[in-house]
Amino acid sequence: MPQPLHFDAVILPHRSLSMRGFAILIGVVAAVNFTAGAYFMARGAWPVLGFCGLEVLAVWWAFRANYRAARAHETVQLSDDELLIRRVDAKGRAEAVSLKPYWVRLALSKLPDESTRLHVVSHGRQVELASQLSPAERADFARALDAALMKLKAGPAPQPA
Repeated sequence: MPQPLHFDAVILPHRSLSMRGFAILIGVVAAVNFTAGAYFMARGAWPVLGFCGLEVLAVWWAFRANYRAARAHETVQLSDDELLIRRVDAKGRAEAVSLKPYWVRLALSKLPDESTRLHVVSHGRQVELASQLSPAERADFARALDAALMKLKAGPAPQPA
């Protein structure tokens, strides 16, 4: 029987443009470029139409690469015996780190540029967590994980007699 989880989080990279918004954006970029290309073609500068098409292709390719990178994610699971951190990169390659929760401590460090880094430290080993979150989200995540770790380390609450 699997152990109950005291903490279970999935961290996904933020993407502000939905697929529908992307389709609208590409449509607008294509319409503007086609209109400009047609204008220049009517004036005798026909090669401009090809460059306008290349521009649309470049914008499409850049967004495609951005959405592919969004497949990366990180999971953090805390059970009685294990803190499991799993990372999956954009290509689907997975990496897992397992630590004993009673020896783990969190280290949230603030950098000079106002960004933060969150590390899980255990036996001289540091594992960075939540790098895809904003500094404020990372601080909230650190508080929630630290609270779950402290509750686990404190043990079960005494039962009333």
